[in-house]
Amino acid sequence: MDGLMMHRDLRIIDILTYAAEAYPDQGITSARDEGDVHRISYPQVLHRVAQLAQALQRLGVAPGDRIATLAWNGHRHFELYYGVSGMGAVCHTINPRLPENQMSYIFDHAKDSLLFVDLSLVPLIESTPQVLPEGCRIVVMTDQAHMPDSALDLMCYEDLLAAEDGRIDWPEFPENTAAGLCYTSGTTGNPKGALYSHRSTVLHALYTVTGHPQSLQPGKKVLPVVPLFHVNAWGMPYIAPLKGMSLVMPGRFLDGASLFDLMENEGVFSAWGVPTVWAGLQAEIEKRGAPPAAFKDLVVGGSAAPRAMIEAFETMGVSVNQAWGMTEMSPIGTRGILPVALKDTPFDELVDAKVGAGRRLFGVDFKLVGEDGTVLPHDGESEGELYVRGNAVIHSYYQNSEATEAAFDADGWFGTGDVATVGPDGRLIVRDRAKDLVKSGGEWISSIDLENFATAHPDLAACAVIAVPHPKWDERPVLVAVAAGNTRPSLEDMHDFMREAFAKWQLPDDILYVDALPLTATGKVSKLTLRKQFADYVLPEFRGAAGG
Repeated sequence: MDGLMMHRDLRIIDILTYAAEAYPDQGITSARDEGDVHRISYPQVLHRVAQLAQALQRLGVAPGDRIATLAWNGHRHFELYYGVSGMGAVCHTINPRLPENQMSYIFDHAKDSLLFVDLSLVPLIESTPQVLPEGCRIVVMTDQAHMPDSALDLMCYEDLLAAEDGRIDWPEFPENTAAGLCYTSGTTGNPKGALYSHRSTVLHALYTVTGHPQSLQPGKKVLPVVPLFHVNAWGMPYIAPLKGMSLVMPGRFLDGASLFDLMENEGVFSAWGVPTVWAGLQAEIEKRGAPPAAFKDLVVGGSAAPRAMIEAFETMGVSVNQAWGMTEMSPIGTRGILPVALKDTPFDELVDAKVGAGRRLFGVDFKLVGEDGTVLPHDGESEGELYVRGNAVIHSYYQNSEATEAAFDADGWFGTGDVATVGPDGRLIVRDRAKDLVKSGGEWISSIDLENFATAHPDLAACAVIAVPHPKWDERPVLVAVAAGNTRPSLEDMHDFMREAFAKWQLPDDILYVDALPLTATGKVSKLTLRKQFADYVLPEFRGAAGG
C-alpha cells in the first residue's frame, strides 16, 4: 500500500530559489580575474541565473546537452551550475590543470557543445584549440571591457546575460535527469565520467548539511578552496545556499598570503580544501602570529591531514574536521563531527580522534571485503577494501562499460580501492589506497601511517612513501621528503623519530630528498609520478652488487 503523499521531483534550481527567499541577505563574494572583489546577493544571483538559462536557450542548447566550464571559483561559475542544470542541460566542469591528452579525451568523450572559460584561462585554449570538439563555441566569463584580443571566435558572458530579461518558468522534468558531469583524475587509463542527477545532487546536499552542523551555520561565511571543477567543490555550490551561508570565492589566488587576506577581510568562518593548500595557509598564519579573526572551522578532504597539521590548527583555536569521499560519491561520504562523549576529552586524545576519515553520512552504506571476498565485521580491527552504496553514489560510469564492470561487485556495491577499517561507532580509518600499500614479507605497511607520522618531524615540510621492489621481502618502503629548511634529517634520525610508533620492519629503508613533491591535477601527491621518477632506484643494501 502506498502512502498518500504528494510527490515532487527534486530539482537543483529549487535550492537557489529557496535561498533567494529564505536568506536574501546572504550571497557570494568573489576575487575575480579582472582584479576586483565582487559581491552579489542570492536574489541577484537567481535573476542572473534566469538570464543565463534564457541565453543558453537562445544559443540552441537543448536538454541533455553537455556544457563545459574551464574556470576558477567565482560567482559566474556558480551561475553556470544553476543556469545549465535549471534548463535541463548538463554542467560539465573541466580541470584546467589536466595534461593536454586527458583534457582532449574528456572534451571528446563528453561531446560538449559550448565552453565557458575564465579570462585568465583563455590563453590555455588559445594554445591548445585542438582539444575542443568540432563546433564547440566559446564564451569568455567577463564583461566587454575586459574581452581579450584573440584569433578565436569568442562570445562575451555579460553581453549574453544583458540581452535577456530574466523572466523564466523553470521546466519540470524527472528528478533522475542528468545535471552534472565530472571526470575522475584517475592515475591510470583514461579519466572516467560520473554523471550526477538532480536527485543525487539535492540528496547529497541534504545529507552533508545534516552531517556537518559544526561547519555549516546560517549567516556565516564559508570559503571553498577546493575548486568547483573538483567534484563540484564537494557540493558546496548547493550546500551553502541550502544552509543560508554566504560563499567567499577565492578565484585563482590560492597561495597562503592571498587566502589569509581574503579570509581576514571577508570574515570567513569555515574553509574547505585539501591538505596541500592548508600547509601554505598554516605557514602564513605562523608568520603573522594569529589566524584570521573569524576563522574557527576547517574541513579537510582529498587526502588525509597529517596529525601535526590537525594539532597546529587546533592549537590556534580552529576546529579541524576531516571528510572522506570520491568523485563517484558526489563526493562526500563521511562527517567529521565527533561523538558528544569526546567533547571534553584531553587535547591529545581529541587530536588522535580527529586523525581519521570521520563517520559515515546518512545515506551512505559501508562494506569491508577481505582479500578472499569475505565480508568483514565493523570492529575497528578488520582491514579490507571499502565498498559503498547510496543515493548519491554512481551505479555506472558515463559511457564506459569496461570501467563499470571492474568497479562494482555482483551486488551492485562500488569498490573504492581504499583499504580501511570501520569501528563499531561508525568511524572510518582509511589505511591506504590498495595500490599504495607496501607488502613486505607478506605483511601490509600503510604508507599513510608512515607519512602522517614522519610529517610531524620539524625538519620535514612534506613527505610521501612509495614501495620499491625487494628480492626477499617483495617490497620495502622508501621515504621521499622535502626539507623544511637547510637541515636534512638522516635515515637514522627518522628511525629514531618514528620507532616509538612503528615496528622495526615497518620503518623505511631509505630517505630521498626532493625539492617538491609532484601533485596530481586535484592537489594530491602523485604516487604514480614518484614511482616513475624512482623506477631505477636501488636500495642501499644492493648498490654495491649493482655496481652503484
